[in-house]
Amino acid sequence: MQSVEHHDFHLSIIIIALNEADIIEAQLAALAAFRSKGVELIVVDGGSQDATVTLAMPLADQVLVSAPGRARQMNHGAQAARASHLLFLHADTRLPANATKAVSQALNRKAWGRFDVSISGHSPWFGIIARAMNLRSRLTGIATGDQAIFMTRQAFDTVAGFPDQPLMEDVEISRRLKQLTPPSCLRQRVMTDGRRWERHGVITTIWLMWKLRWRYWRGVSAHELAEDYRHVR
Repeated sequence: MQSVEHHDFHLSIIIIALNEADIIEAQLAALAAFRSKGVELIVVDGGSQDATVTLAMPLADQVLVSAPGRARQMNHGAQAARASHLLFLHADTRLPANATKAVSQALNRKAWGRFDVSISGHSPWFGIIARAMNLRSRLTGIATGDQAIFMTRQAFDTVAGFPDQPLMEDVEISRRLKQLTPPSCLRQRVMTDGRRWERHGVITTIWLMWKLRWRYWRGVSAHELAEDYRHVR
């Protein structure tokens, strides 16, 4: 995968969005302090039907539009990024205040990593779910997109970026990156929005996610899973 050769920034944060007009300004405002210290902010929109792109443009270094799909959006952003370090962030996930320092220190030791996660919302299950996600990630070396995966550009290029598949792209790139180094599992927490859990029901969402992961582990292709669970995203 071809990458931009000149690295004017130390870190590029690639924010993927789709119909996030309600939250994109707040997300980018929360990242403004990083941008003021030389971090590149790139928003990659997957074809929003709302004002996401318009609202993002004054608040980011680059606003790009790509084919829909998280893997395609993240790869598109990485190709345009000008930094030696890449951090992939969902539009509804907030970074801790010391994120850039933590990422820099982590990538001096290992080729990639992720943060621990907390989930915002009203459900008493969210604390338990977050602890389970963080523990599972430590035990398996597999990260999820909600945990704000980061890596060196060299690692990204070595594994040819995110696989072009509609689901489980985070699981698959974790598997490939593990061939290079184990992940840095940072104790600092990102905060992800629990709205999708609450919208579909917490227990229902947990069961669905575990079922998807189990079937993927058993060898069912991501494309087949996406056909079976079109409502997941």
